[in-house]
Amino acid sequence: MRVAALDLGTNNCRLLIATSARGGKLRIVDSFSRIVRLGEGVAHTGELSAPAIERTVAALKICSEHIRAKGVQRVRAIATEACRRASNASVLIQRARAEAGIDLVIVSAEEEARLAAIGCAPLIDGRASGGLIFDIGGGSTEVIWMRRNGQDDPKVVASVSESVGVVTLADMWNGRDGDGYEAMRHEMVERFRPLRARMDRIELFNPHSHHLLGTSGTVTTLAGIALGLQRYSRAQVDASWHRCADIVAVIERLVKLDLNGRAAVGCVGPDRADLILPGCAIFEAIARLWPCTQLRVADRGLREGILRELIAETGA
Repeated sequence: MRVAALDLGTNNCRLLIATSARGGKLRIVDSFSRIVRLGEGVAHTGELSAPAIERTVAALKICSEHIRAKGVQRVRAIATEACRRASNASVLIQRARAEAGIDLVIVSAEEEARLAAIGCAPLIDGRASGGLIFDIGGGSTEVIWMRRNGQDDPKVVASVSESVGVVTLADMWNGRDGDGYEAMRHEMVERFRPLRARMDRIELFNPHSHHLLGTSGTVTTLAGIALGLQRYSRAQVDASWHRCADIVAVIERLVKLDLNGRAAVGCVGPDRADLILPGCAIFEAIARLWPCTQLRVADRGLREGILRELIAETGA
């Protein structure tokens, strides 16, 4: 049975089609991704703009073509923070159904975090007590603490969501270059500090027995640069290990570049040049508040979580 997961975020529209393989793994059949910037301006207006809706519907039509061409039997399509915040999200939902044949469901931040945890959990190091999964999205950032008890699979201890991501922060930051980065990073540290305190009320986090596990365009891009890649390669980035200090060194290099300089970096490119520093500020806030020495990078997350659940429901 072929199943499909569609994740419509604040910045990207991403589709993944898969079947089950031996050992509980996924065999990817097809994928599609397009930057649609659905949440552009939502922080200021509270609405999805007409151009953003048009870009998104066009991408959803392409997703629908992929789904039909691959003979997919079950689909789950979700929309996240941009649609949660927009007062006119119903316009997009209706157009997606009428023009692309896709039934979008707006999920809560808690559901988004749960699915990300399912998708990333296999990458938590078996020798560690657990991992702190974080997903820096376009409109929100999810932080999920997973820990194992003895030899058991890791379980969620706590999960929190903050309604700031690379698109919303870029809108707030208003395109200023690296000279304002330090202030933006400080603002993100203070914004995420209550999340760390909320987790500590449940149980104290030990950074020495845990590692960070990051998933998102920001983290995979930084990992690609750290690996010295001229062009992004999922095969080399997914599941790769990095010292957090090495990722911070990459950030320091990017902060010194102007917009054109960042666009010229192979793993960044023009589509991410204005979003990479907001993502870096969020990454550094998390790395400072949960100061693990090691980071594992996941080029997987929500969609893989959805696919695993769809396959489990079919009994495959």
